[in-house]
Amino acid sequence: MREVAFIKQNKEKWLEFEQKSSNNDKKSPDDLANLHIKIMNDLVYAQTYYPKSKVTIYLNKLAKTSFENVYHAKRRNKNVLLNFFLDTVPLLSYKYKKYIYISFIVFFISFFIGLLSTFNDDTFARQILGNGYVDQTLENIENGDAMAIYKGGSNWGTFIGIYDNNQRVGLNMFLSGLFLGIGTGFYVMYNAIMVAVFQAFFYQHNSLFDSLKGIWIHGTYEIFGMIIEAAAGYIIGASILFPGTLKRFESFKIGVREAFYIFISTIPFTIIAAFLEGYITRYSNTMPIIACFAIILFSLATISYYYLILPYQVAKKHALR
Repeated sequence: MREVAFIKQNKEKWLEFEQKSSNNDKKSPDDLANLHIKIMNDLVYAQTYYPKSKVTIYLNKLAKTSFENVYHAKRRNKNVLLNFFLDTVPLLSYKYKKYIYISFIVFFISFFIGLLSTFNDDTFARQILGNGYVDQTLENIENGDAMAIYKGGSNWGTFIGIYDNNQRVGLNMFLSGLFLGIGTGFYVMYNAIMVAVFQAFFYQHNSLFDSLKGIWIHGTYEIFGMIIEAAAGYIIGASILFPGTLKRFESFKIGVREAFYIFISTIPFTIIAAFLEGYITRYSNTMPIIACFAIILFSLATISYYYLILPYQVAKKHALR
C-alpha cells in the first residue's frame, strides 16, 4: 500500500485517538485499549514499509501516549491485579510471541543436544549432574526408590529452598537479557541440556517412568516458566539491538518494563512448582499413577493456555489483527 493511501485509510482513527486522549471527561479505558492495539499494529506496519517517514515518527508518539493512557487507566481500575494477569500480560505475550517461540526453539534444540551427548558419551551425565548426584541416584535405583533423593528434608524447608533456587534461576535468565540476550541463551541451553541429561540418565538405568511420574509433577510449571522467563530476557536484548525508529535508550526502557511484566507473571507458577516439589513429588512413588499424570496434564494445560492461547483470545477481544 502506498503511504498516501495508508494515511488516508487510517487518519480518522488516529485523530479519534488524539481527541479521546485530550478529553479526560469522556475517556473510556476500553476504547483507549482498543485504539492502542490498533495504533501499535499501524506502527509496526509503518516501521516495515515507511521506516524513515514522518508518519512513522508520528505513530511512535501516538503509541507512547496510548500506552501511558491505557495502563494508567487500568491502574485506576478496582481489579488492578486481575487486569494485570488477564489483560496486560496476555497482550504483551501476544506482542512478543516471537520471543516466546524462539525461547521454546532454543530450549528444545539444546534438549536434543543433551540427549545425543548423554547417549554417545558415558561420562557426560557425571559432567553435567555431578558425581555425588549420580552415585546417590544409582544407589537409590538399586534400592528400588529412584526418586529418594527428593524426599529428604521437611516439606516446608524443601518448598522454601526450591522456590528460592528457582526464582534465582529465573531472575538470572531475565537479567542476562541485558547482555544482548546472549547470557539468557546460555542459561536456557545449560538448563535444557541438564533436563535432557537427567531424563536420559534415568532411561539408561530403566527408571524413566519413575522419573517422568515424579519429576514432572513440579517440573511442568518449573520448566515452562523458565522458558517464559528466558523469553523476557530476549525481549530486553532485542530492545537494545533493534530499537527501530525509537532512540535506543527509549526502546530499552520500554523493553525492560514490558519484559518485567512478563517475568512477574511467572512468579505464581514458580511458587506452585516449589509447593508441588515440597509437598507432592516426594509421595509420587506411593500415589496412584492416574493422580500423578492428572497433576502433570493439568499443569501443562493451564500454563500452556495462559501463555500460548489466552494471548490470542485477548488480542482478538481488543480487535488486534
